Amino acid sequence: MTMRRRFPNGKFVISLLLLSLFPLSLTARPFVLILSPDYFKDDFSSADDPTLLGFDADWDDFGDSDGNKPEEELDPGSWSPFFESDSEATTAGPKADSEALYYSGVRMLMSAVSSGDVRAMEDAAGEIEAAAELGYPAAQSVLGFFYGMGLMRERSKGKAVLHHHFAAEGGNMQSKMALAYTYTRQDMPENAVEFYADLAEVAVNSFLISKDSPDIELVRIHSGAEENKEALRKSRGEEDEDFQILEYQGQKGNAGAMYKIGLFYYFGLRGLRRDHAKAFSWFSKAVEKGEARSMELLGEIYARGAGVERNYTKALEWFTLASKHQLYSAYNGMGYLYVKGYGVEKNYTKAKEYFEKAANNEEVGGHYNLGVMYLKGIGVKRDVKLACKCFILAASNGQQKAIYQLAKMFHAGVLLKKNIPMAAALYRVVAEQGPWISLSRWALESYLKGDIGKALMLYSRMAEMGYEVAQSNAAWILDKYGERSLCVGESGFCTDAERHQQAHSLWWQASEQGNEHAALLIGDAYYYGRGIAKDYERAAEAYMHAKSQSNAQAMFNLGYMHEHGQGLPLDLHLAKRYYDEALEHDPAAKLPVTIALSCLWIRKNYADSFLVQMIDSLPEVLLKLETWVENVLLEEGNATILTLFACLLTVLYLRERQRRLAGVIIGEVDQQLHLNERGVPAPN
Repeated sequence: MTMRRRFPNGKFVISLLLLSLFPLSLTARPFVLILSPDYFKDDFSSADDPTLLGFDADWDDFGDSDGNKPEEELDPGSWSPFFESDSEATTAGPKADSEALYYSGVRMLMSAVSSGDVRAMEDAAGEIEAAAELGYPAAQSVLGFFYGMGLMRERSKGKAVLHHHFAAEGGNMQSKMALAYTYTRQDMPENAVEFYADLAEVAVNSFLISKDSPDIELVRIHSGAEENKEALRKSRGEEDEDFQILEYQGQKGNAGAMYKIGLFYYFGLRGLRRDHAKAFSWFSKAVEKGEARSMELLGEIYARGAGVERNYTKALEWFTLASKHQLYSAYNGMGYLYVKGYGVEKNYTKAKEYFEKAANNEEVGGHYNLGVMYLKGIGVKRDVKLACKCFILAASNGQQKAIYQLAKMFHAGVLLKKNIPMAAALYRVVAEQGPWISLSRWALESYLKGDIGKALMLYSRMAEMGYEVAQSNAAWILDKYGERSLCVGESGFCTDAERHQQAHSLWWQASEQGNEHAALLIGDAYYYGRGIAKDYERAAEAYMHAKSQSNAQAMFNLGYMHEHGQGLPLDLHLAKRYYDEALEHDPAAKLPVTIALSCLWIRKNYADSFLVQMIDSLPEVLLKLETWVENVLLEEGNATILTLFACLLTVLYLRERQRRLAGVIIGEVDQQLHLNERGVPAPN
């Protein structure tokens, strides 16, 4: 389906592909949403009745360019003052006692998790609780986080939900995210949808005016069990070699490089701290070279007042100049100014003309803006059906604002049949791009600086809000770094049991959202009894979950469990089927599958024989060997001695080899001399 395709009349069928509808698994499979005729109402006769729309007639679907507002206003209680240099909270005037207590407690908490100061953690938790008792919503939210995770407080889901509810009623966005995710896990979409709707509205108003805001992708700091070095290398900000090369090119006058650097600073991408002043500087240099994309973003900056004084006249000038360079998304910015009457007299005819120019040149934002005009009847006759078609076309290309409008239609039952689970899922897509996603940048920055304790705290906060990548990152840190993770438990640092419990809970949540590696690790924890009691049946359940996501290792494990009757019925035929399936999904499994099938053949044809007994004893023998290697060979002192011993053997071997070689050469020389003495001519 191309952007310029004409809409058919009457009932229609559209396949809507939303590539990021739910958190992606490690293989990043797209989620596909099919809008069939069943989703649409049969009777459209009342669709244009404003009283039946279910939308707030006074709400402005074009937004009010809230992207210029400080993060603390969009996300009250945000931790940005501790991570963003341009945060307005750092320069704000006197605060109320509750707010001052809250920020003092959070500042102390951030310092304590970095240094491992248990006393400071207790003091920080005390100040935050005191602020919560005074009714400060952000403090109630953090206290809910403490109870939910078991941090400096006894773990209590009931108390966590209670405090989050108080915080949400006070307008705290992060508590709304936490509650919405909690209700989603409990299969209560009718409760989740209201929270996600509020969050999505805030997120939409923080997006760009003329073009789509880039999706902020959370960086997965691990790949399977190992650190994801390539992804981390690209996230080192100004220390990244690629960025330094790009900066050098920009300094030498490369306009494209200037634009990219400005974009990185404007949105805080590639590990850079968001810096609107630097972004403005780079965009200004780029436009001197005629870089049209920078012209458009200067229009955005002036329209929002991001790092500069808001100036709608200059915004229109830059949008207009960008459009003359065939940057059609700039028409959306021009249309926005005319439909709002910012810097110009309101003119809906001109606005529609600009939106149509954008749409006719395959700019999805144009379709969205036209949809809003038809939905509200702004300068045109209200036509909800046409508005819906515009939103579907824009959403099929990942346009977040259009996804939000479809969510509202499913929520209210306008044109589309009322579908609360679908509405909640679509709202969530948009909500997860809200200002609170900044936590991911701060967590990654902390991790790259080696501040593991702070990174774990930030990822854990995001995990509670339902971000799958944050859940798996936090769980991986707990497993990878162990005591060095500075994991906080109910009273000070985590015990081994608390750390395993936290990791297990996080992996389980990630597995529920499609992370096959997480499901595999849950199975391993139950199978081997890592941090929890052995339970083959629950291990099999977890492996089944991973298998449903096409994980070859899980298939192999299920085959092994069927072969030995561990948690699953003893069934050699099913065992072979799972082994074969593992090989079909991953050719790299050829060697282990071949060995497993050979053992299976021996078990089937020589049951109760010595060979079968020997095969069954191998896991125990290998476990003892692994333990010996870890306890003896890998112990630091023993490893040094063994290394020196190996070096000594190598030297002795080489000397002996040299001695033998010298003996052979002497023997050949003696033989040649003997032949010469007998008159045999020497070879040439």
